Amino acid sequence: CPVELVNWYEALAFANAASAAEGLAECYTLSGCTGGLGAGCTGAADSCWSGYECSSLTVNSTLGSPYDCEGYRLPTEAEWEYAARAGTDLLYAGSNTVGDVSWYSGNAGSTPHPVAQLLANAWGLYDMSGNVYEWTWDQYGANYYSGSGPWTDPEGPGSGPNRVRRGSSYF
Repeated sequence: CPVELVNWYEALAFANAASAAEGLAECYTLSGCTGGLGAGCTGAADSCWSGYECSSLTVNSTLGSPYDCEGYRLPTEAEWEYAARAGTDLLYAGSNTVGDVSWYSGNAGSTPHPVAQLLANAWGLYDMSGNVYEWTWDQYGANYYSGSGPWTDPEGPGSGPNRVRRGSSYF
């Protein structure tokens, strides 16, 4: 089954651990962290911050950009969208019919399902339109893409009320 009930800081810590396991430089320096890794989330997914939290975060790259990291990292919202679309213009990641590619309220029975049970998108990625939400690097900005922001490799706004999750859930 997909990993669920992991907060954003735990996702960053996992990316760092995967980098270290392969001898790559960690993308993030997390400091002032409290709580224990693996504590998961309590409460609704939209308030998934309890358990493990950090007061400071630095991107370990020469430009301070996640695009420069050597190790594993979360995708930006733009990268996630690019991967989900996989060069197509379909309504969902891999089909115009939601049930072909997504575990959602109409077929999931209020529970997550093992990955790769439905169709993949054109690049072989599964469950991009449903099953569990996926964290991205970006902070949320309501007008970020409507302004004159960068159109090539956008990193999202520098501040915002929440981190962006993409995809959808089995709810």
